[in-house]
Amino acid sequence: MLVIDRQGSLVHVNEAARALLPDATSGAPLREAAPSWLSDAHQHITDGLRDGDAGPLAGPISDRFFEAHPTASTDGDVVWWLVDDTDRRLAVTALTSAEERSELLSEASSTLLSTLNVPRCMEVAASMAAEHLAEAAVLVAPAQGRRHPLTYARRGGPVTQATQQIDTRSVPGLAEALQGFPPVPARWINPDDLPDWVIPDSFTGPVGSVIVAPLPGHGVPAGALILLRSSTAQAFTEGEEVFARLFAARAGVALSAARLYTEQAAITATLMRELLPPSLTRVHGMDYAGNYRAAKDHERVGGDFYDVHPGADPGQETLVVLGDVAGKGLDAAVLTGKIRNTLHALLPLADDHQRVLDLLNGALLTSHHTRFATLVLASVRRRAGRAQLRLTSAGHLPPLIVRADGHVEEAQTRGTLVGALPKVSARTVKTVLNPGDTCLLYTDGITEARGGPLGDELFEERRLRRVLAECAGMPAEAVVERVQMLAAQWLGSGRHDDMAVVAISAPRTGPLSVVGGRADVEGSAGDGRNA
Repeated sequence: MLVIDRQGSLVHVNEAARALLPDATSGAPLREAAPSWLSDAHQHITDGLRDGDAGPLAGPISDRFFEAHPTASTDGDVVWWLVDDTDRRLAVTALTSAEERSELLSEASSTLLSTLNVPRCMEVAASMAAEHLAEAAVLVAPAQGRRHPLTYARRGGPVTQATQQIDTRSVPGLAEALQGFPPVPARWINPDDLPDWVIPDSFTGPVGSVIVAPLPGHGVPAGALILLRSSTAQAFTEGEEVFARLFAARAGVALSAARLYTEQAAITATLMRELLPPSLTRVHGMDYAGNYRAAKDHERVGGDFYDVHPGADPGQETLVVLGDVAGKGLDAAVLTGKIRNTLHALLPLADDHQRVLDLLNGALLTSHHTRFATLVLASVRRRAGRAQLRLTSAGHLPPLIVRADGHVEEAQTRGTLVGALPKVSARTVKTVLNPGDTCLLYTDGITEARGGPLGDELFEERRLRRVLAECAGMPAEAVVERVQMLAAQWLGSGRHDDMAVVAISAPRTGPLSVVGGRADVEGSAGDGRNA
């Protein structure tokens, strides 16, 4: 406590103030005994420039920080109470720093986990580390063969990536960090011993301080993070080392999640390629086209499928399969994959549709699946410009055949579904496609598409027949596209089942012309309906 008169002289000094201000004695000028901020504040009060009740002032005395609370007396003296505020300010500073670091860690987690692309995640991690933790950062990913992916970032500069062969033992603690061991303290690392590959090209000045922090992942290390500061900057403190490890832990989790997603996506893509319908084109002089639409637009596979297995040479039959497994989604797609693989193995027996269906039925009955399926088989061989077809339905909708003149007929094949009963009964029919004729295989997702003007009417076979009549003479691809387009228009935005369509067309051989509103070809062969 200090009592100071109007002239700025000390009137009274208590023991605590005397210990704090050794030159503060009674009668001594305040300006000579106390810091200038305190003498200036007293002068402002005595001159009426500051109200004594305006609140405390603050300033340093020696290595401590004090608040000064003035109380004016009636005789003009001012009593100054000095309160040590150092510890409170240090606590506030520490709390503010902790809050800022917590916010940064939260931002880092959110930003890093927002991308599942590994290179992009590495870029973000290195960039944030250089911006908030150091002047530059190098992220070292686990080796790919003998080379390590490296990501360089400098504060305010671009992020660059490279893959090169490095000696991880040349950086103290790096080899251990890449194996998931605890980090080496920064004071153990001599910046002068760093190899050239660690320092980014745009880094200015010699390195003065280094941190090597492991990036822990899910079960295996996700890499290591090297932080650099120049010799002109403050060296890393122990608290900053701890914070760098916390940041690295979050970066490691994000990188591990991105790598896990990438691996799973690659596995899924590989398996999906086996489940997706194949692209169809011309085989042995016949045109094939197909289209598949899953029940849910965000799904790529489901319970409908088709395949075309070309014969070994033009003299051999090409086997076309279209089927519908009970159910939708991935569970149904798994069974379609099994059916497709089984049928592929049974290709040597494809000259006997009944035998193929019997063997497939036996395979399904002995599997753990409880689903059944319907199938239609078509064996196609082209001879003398015309296509000979053998068609067999196993519980499936019979194929429709549109002739070049627009007449539509149904193949008279019937049968029981596979995978449900001990025996499969099926009837095989033969027909011929002349140039310009098309045979359409389709699933019930087309005819049972519910929509129309009121949204509750089925598309039905009669509308499909009408569409096919309008497609007379069109190429197989155009027929499939037309059928799917009109079915989709009929549906609108309504729900639907899986929809699959395959068209088998005997191509025309002459120049295309339009006769009576339909495509025609000069010199096309005669009608083959009764073949």
